Amino acid sequence: MDVGTTARTVLLGGLGVALLATLVALVVWWPPGDAAQRSAEAGGEAAQFAAPGVDFPSGEVVEVAPRCGGQGLPDGSGCSTLSVEVAGEEYPVKVQVPPEVLDSGIDVGDRVELLRTPAAEGTDGAASYSYFATERDGTLIWLALLFVVVVLVIARVRGLLALIGLAFGAVVVWWWVLPALLDGAPGVGVALAGSSAIMFVVLYTTHGFSLRTSTALAGTLLGIVVTAGIGVIAISDAHLTGVSDESAAILATFGELDFTDLLGCALVIAGLGVLNDVTITQASAVWELRAVNPQASRTKVFTSAMRIGRDHIASTIYTIVFAYVGTALILLMLLRVYDRPLIELLSTEQLAEEVVRTLVTSIGLVLAVPITTALAAAVASGTPGGAGDDDAAGPEDDEPQIEGSLHAS
Repeated sequence: MDVGTTARTVLLGGLGVALLATLVALVVWWPPGDAAQRSAEAGGEAAQFAAPGVDFPSGEVVEVAPRCGGQGLPDGSGCSTLSVEVAGEEYPVKVQVPPEVLDSGIDVGDRVELLRTPAAEGTDGAASYSYFATERDGTLIWLALLFVVVVLVIARVRGLLALIGLAFGAVVVWWWVLPALLDGAPGVGVALAGSSAIMFVVLYTTHGFSLRTSTALAGTLLGIVVTAGIGVIAISDAHLTGVSDESAAILATFGELDFTDLLGCALVIAGLGVLNDVTITQASAVWELRAVNPQASRTKVFTSAMRIGRDHIASTIYTIVFAYVGTALILLMLLRVYDRPLIELLSTEQLAEEVVRTLVTSIGLVLAVPITTALAAAVASGTPGGAGDDDAAGPEDDEPQIEGSLHAS
């Protein structure tokens, strides 16, 4: 048995073991019905969002008062308020809003969600209202539709399959990962099982059943394991608690949760998308290089593909770092005005978590590049008459597929 055939046997056998382990983990850590219901329906006393009797009606804004401090209006003069028509109320209700709500451009005709607190039991008082949120469903819907249209127009069938894979990933996270974590399952184990399940479906759905896709999947799974391992070591060595904001403190009231373990889970999931990006790119690069030069040695193919991979690594690292800067811009601005050196602030829980998250996921994706490239170079065979084996066509029948022999060079 030659190198190519052996590599394919090991590849497919390893993926079979990974799939079996994933299915076992999904069953073992499958959350009981009450845990899933608590997470999905916010049931249970500890998870109640508001006090009994409180509801959240929506209404249309019919009048907007100028913000306090503007136009010479002192606080308490009826400024910074919205008059909102609410079903069941004879007159519009007035609610105080933060100045930034008015600064956002809210105007007559917009809809807002209010918090209605009933009058105390045994009294004849009326219910009280307060501002809760601005309804943004319309904006979110047209943005989502525009996203779908752009993906379908540009990527066509493959874009549709990618959207299906994305929907599957969301289902796994919302209905299995989160309930399993709330039920006390080990965070890193849940992350590995959930990520593996998502990648098996997403990659084969989007890119088709082939050795090329299988190689990318193997590289992704190995990258996930590497990221999880480094993450666990880094979290322990940095003594991170996993509690960096009030959201974690609120979640702590739900039950006995290991927040350091949850942080390890977050590290794995945070790097999942970008990890998949680099592995599928490297696998495709190897197959294309093999198609161009079927007689090239595996070493030459690996070296050429790594040149592509290095460029991809550089751009991907930029993506990770600047994505964090964009999401944490307000926090970084706050740190900028502090009168302490940045190097000292890096040790704070909130900032240290993000630094560890960024570095761990970056290390995982960098290591995934040579791992995937080596696997692909070993699996893809070359013959004088064709390119490497890609025995299953991709999902797009309008793209030329590489024809190849099932035999190694």
